[in-house]
Amino acid sequence: MPKGEECCSTQLIDGDGTFNVSGIEHFIKEVKLSDCGLSYAVVSIMGPQSSGKSTLLNHLFGTNFREMDAFKGRSQTTKGIWMARCAGIEPCTLIMDLEGTDGRERGEDDTAFEKQSALFALAVSDIVLINMWCHDIGREQAANKPLLKTVFQVMMRLFSPRKTTLMFVIRDKTRTPLENLEPVLREDIQKIWDSVPKPQAHMETPLSEFFNVEVVALSSFEEKEELFKEQVASLRQRFYHSVAPGGLAGDRRGVVPASGFSFSAHEIWKVIKENKDLDLPAHKVMVATVRCEEIANEKYSSFAANEEWCELEAAVQSGPISSFGKKLSSILKTCLSGYDGEVLYFDEGVRSAKRKQLEDKLLQLVQPAFQSMLGHIRSGTLDKFKDAFDKALSGGEGFSSAAHHCSKFYMNLFDEACADAVIEQANWDMSKARDKFQRDIDAHIASVRAAKLGELTAIFEAKLNESLSGPVEALLDGANNETWPAIRKLLRRETESAISGFSDALYGFDMDEETKEKMLASLENYAKGVVEAKAREESGRVLMRMKDRFTSLFSHDSDSMPRVWTGKEDIRGITKLARSASLKLLSVMAAIRLDDETDNIESTLTLALVDSPSNAATNRSITNHDPLASSTWEQVPSSKTLITPVQCKSLWRQFKSETEYSVTQAISAQEANKRNNNWLPPPWAIAAMMVLGFNEFMTLLRNPLYLGFIFIGYLLIKALWVQLDISGEFRNGALPGLISLSTKFLPTVMNLLKKLAEEGQIPATNNNPQRNPVGASMNHQNGVSTSEISSTASSGVTSSGNGTEYSSPRKEE
Repeated sequence: MPKGEECCSTQLIDGDGTFNVSGIEHFIKEVKLSDCGLSYAVVSIMGPQSSGKSTLLNHLFGTNFREMDAFKGRSQTTKGIWMARCAGIEPCTLIMDLEGTDGRERGEDDTAFEKQSALFALAVSDIVLINMWCHDIGREQAANKPLLKTVFQVMMRLFSPRKTTLMFVIRDKTRTPLENLEPVLREDIQKIWDSVPKPQAHMETPLSEFFNVEVVALSSFEEKEELFKEQVASLRQRFYHSVAPGGLAGDRRGVVPASGFSFSAHEIWKVIKENKDLDLPAHKVMVATVRCEEIANEKYSSFAANEEWCELEAAVQSGPISSFGKKLSSILKTCLSGYDGEVLYFDEGVRSAKRKQLEDKLLQLVQPAFQSMLGHIRSGTLDKFKDAFDKALSGGEGFSSAAHHCSKFYMNLFDEACADAVIEQANWDMSKARDKFQRDIDAHIASVRAAKLGELTAIFEAKLNESLSGPVEALLDGANNETWPAIRKLLRRETESAISGFSDALYGFDMDEETKEKMLASLENYAKGVVEAKAREESGRVLMRMKDRFTSLFSHDSDSMPRVWTGKEDIRGITKLARSASLKLLSVMAAIRLDDETDNIESTLTLALVDSPSNAATNRSITNHDPLASSTWEQVPSSKTLITPVQCKSLWRQFKSETEYSVTQAISAQEANKRNNNWLPPPWAIAAMMVLGFNEFMTLLRNPLYLGFIFIGYLLIKALWVQLDISGEFRNGALPGLISLSTKFLPTVMNLLKKLAEEGQIPATNNNPQRNPVGASMNHQNGVSTSEISSTASSGVTSSGNGTEYSSPRKEE
């Protein structure tokens, strides 16, 4: 029964060919067809038995025709012709579900009803759905084509032409695009039409005069149910307003009014039933097609559920299987043999075609497992090759020899494993798998070769870096006229040694001469790059190097001893010598000289920086040409320039400003030394003092007590002199010395008075010479005079001022 309230159905013609007059009358009244006038459409479906016609109608039009229960086997479901009204589609659409053709219930020889019902459907329907399998396209006996041929001929003889839409519904669509299937189907229909004998009146009538041909395709309902429903829902939209202009049946002709539909249908069926000449050819090939298709599907399903195949399929996912090809070939052979036994009495052409289709489907099913097996063989053999190749190289075998032997051996091993996996029924080309394995081997060899060559290159580059970096840095540090010749000699020697060793190491790789020369040239360029990089690195520290060299020459004498500025040194000459040496270093570092070409960098720098006129003269007269006002050196390419002329000028200016302090300090030290050495008055002044001071000298001799006071005053002044370090303070100038002494004078005097007070508290016994005759005797014996003891006391006061505790000479003794 139909699904919705607006649906109702009835059996129009029963299985015996009896027209249900009362049933159709009741049906027309219930659906109120008489009120529709010409606004109604009739859609019928024809096709082989159990091909899913009722299922399609139920999903497409919302009807509820009885469907086959697949679990009870294939059998006749719809008997006769049933009619229902489509639910939810306007205008009113009547659906006729025809009994399937080629049913075993009627037998091969009793097909008159099938042919009559098909002719009836074509006569009363505006749209006829022809249900057909996708794989039957292009076959002569498929898709009811013999039936259509006879129907076309009889229809033209019995009825006046009317426009009917034939919609071929391709079921279980494969991967073949519809745009490729439709031309083939249309060509077959045209051939049928052309081959049908026509009355004289319709001899030149084209097919389009009688029929509109439409082609749609649907996926498998059982395998892709959701996609099938989506496609059916899309197809349903085309039946809305189907009789309107532009609709599926928009150009139909000879439409019977709705009120006369029952009578018209009854009369048409009566004419068809009474026409004994309407005996259509048997559909033996069609039966064979359907039956062989059913058996093939059963065998395919049986194979897919086969326990042995399932175990084999599961096992091959985890690893290779011994005798895989033989086991799978045996299972396939058993399946195909069962098919051959069941279709033995069907048409040979049909059964052979279906067998080929079954075989293709089975091979398509097992192909993923076969590919997995090949993948395991390839990966396993490749791993073995890698291990053997690494062992051969570790054992000292030459690279080329190891690659050739291992590659040949494991290619043969791969071929043997593939031969064991080959399926007898499949004629698959194994060359692609073999080529892929060969590419994998070649890729691994290439990667190992690249790695080994990279290691060799890195080793020799490291040796070059070690043998060049340090010596080049040392040579540049001691820059002189022989620096770059020595660097060139070092570079040639180390490069020749490295290239010789590298060339010997490359012998085992069996490479062509061009590649070998490129690698040797690359190593040679690397050596040059090391020297150039080190030179550029050192050029970045040239100012520091110049200052170090200046300091070394300026602050040390020829014996490398620290220089003491006594006042006799030629500071100007020493400064010029040190600056010339620093300028020499700058000229050496200004450019890379790995070629034997000469340049004038040193002379240009000397002329512009050392021999240039004074600043005052320069300010008065600005020359028109400055040799350092450029970014390049003459005869030196920019790629070999380390320090540009402009940069040299800037560096020299910075160098002079940073070394000027050392020169100034030397001059100050020299002047201070001169002042320290000239503190006594001139000799003539001393003579004048002796002549003019003779009377005072005689007075001191007459009064010895004055000498004691003078001696004590001398000791105090000497102590203050030593304590205040007056000579040291005035070494940096008179004004700084006075300022420093003014801050130290009072604390020093206080310290001396404190020490004297402490000495006055010492017991008299410790200072009595009579109580210590031994000490006096020792002093006398040792030749220690009173003046010496006084000097010692003065030294003691001086040392106490510097933080050393004072002790009397006797205590020290």
